[in-house]
Amino acid sequence: MITGMTTAKIAVSLPEEVLRRAQRAVRRGRAPSMSAYVAEALEQKSKGDDLEELLDEMLEETGGPLTAKERQWADRVLRKRPRSRRAR
Repeated sequence: MITGMTTAKIAVSLPEEVLRRAQRAVRRGRAPSMSAYVAEALEQKSKGDDLEELLDEMLEETGGPLTAKERQWADRVLRKRPRSRRAR
């Protein structure tokens, strides 16, 4: 969670099922509050968006998207990597 930052109060509308899952996560102790849960989710989304932007820039600098042959090579190499304990 982000600590030591100024906060602002906002109102958001969520699909009921998303809200129920978030409330359940808070009840189970995955976050200290709904605000903390939502803040963490938004932080993760923001980091993912930043990463996607960086990858787009890198692809642009290297000549564009992977070819089918390059993608097959990457898929083959990535399948050989050992999985982390968490993924098992």
